[in-house]
Amino acid sequence: MIYLDNSATTRIDEGVLESMLPWMTEKYGNASSIHGLGRAARVAIEDSRTEIAHYINAHPAELIFTSGGTESNNTVLKSCIFESELCTELASPLTEHHSVLNPNEAMEALGIPWHKIGVDASGAVSGADLAIVNRKSVLVSVMHGNNETGIVQPIGDLRKSAANAYFHTDAVQSFGKIPIDVQDLNVDFATISAHKIHGPKGIGAMFIKKGIDFKAHQQGGGQERNRRAGTEAVALIVGFAAAARKAVRDLEENCQKIVTLRDKLNYLLRNSILDIRVNTPLENTLPHILNVSFKDAEFLDGEAIIQSMDISGVAVSNGSACVSGSAQPSHVLLGMGLPPAETKAAVRFSLSKYTTESEIEQSVAILSEIIRKLRVITCN
Repeated sequence: MIYLDNSATTRIDEGVLESMLPWMTEKYGNASSIHGLGRAARVAIEDSRTEIAHYINAHPAELIFTSGGTESNNTVLKSCIFESELCTELASPLTEHHSVLNPNEAMEALGIPWHKIGVDASGAVSGADLAIVNRKSVLVSVMHGNNETGIVQPIGDLRKSAANAYFHTDAVQSFGKIPIDVQDLNVDFATISAHKIHGPKGIGAMFIKKGIDFKAHQQGGGQERNRRAGTEAVALIVGFAAAARKAVRDLEENCQKIVTLRDKLNYLLRNSILDIRVNTPLENTLPHILNVSFKDAEFLDGEAIIQSMDISGVAVSNGSACVSGSAQPSHVLLGMGLPPAETKAAVRFSLSKYTTESEIEQSVAILSEIIRKLRVITCN
């Protein structure tokens, strides 16, 4: 099987798994306990916190562990509005991940104003649009690297247009793929996760800028500096740090390799399939994502494309893994102005350091044949 799907290309590294095993066997202490096993677990968590914080140029006290990107995004948004009462309004593009869009929709239903920021045909956010909501009562949330198209937003520049607002960025897709410096981005909140960098699933973190009076959204204990209640998952946190260490250490090497593969994929697709549209911008993008659609998509069955690729031995997706199987049009591509038919028949390729040139060539040949057959069926 060839795995070019975002959720499948992030398998856990063996070295990361090895680092976790002791904390699931003989070192099984609860980090909130004061006995020896508990103290050892606490040291492991704080060492991991310090290491991960260093990779994003944050202070360790600014990093709070969570179960992943979805919880982190929900927590930042809802705490800023409800528990911490820092803001009374929301602002974000309609191309955000569902873990931002869905909480915004839920809060809007409760009467919280949500300013929906537009994007251009490439998916880029305009600083001029953010300037309209440049006030302290607003929480702006703009994804750093889009999970469907790969476009990277210039968060530092956008922040200048919304200097008075609170600013959050979902950096789950970009962390470990491109350099991230929260000081340069000048954000108040950021979200990162382990499984996108070949770490364990079920662990992530929030960056919360020092000085912000941020109160817990999840309550029931005093863990994580009273900002996220719940027994900490020591093994997952240690695995997160190990994965981050490898990702940052090998970032340049991995990026160069993956970009070369993505460029080859782009070239082969453009030269193998007529009327194909590449929705990933050529510049300012994540190295591992390429999104395509078809200009005659109204005559193609998008679900059949993905299923036929799977049957042929290639795992790809048509959007976020969180809504896979829903056969819904991509909200990201809709937000960019693509026709609804194209958004439903789009294909997202996601590469990793494990992807090979041979897999790229095979995948393009398979997709080309599938599209050819579907077009023949339509013509007949």
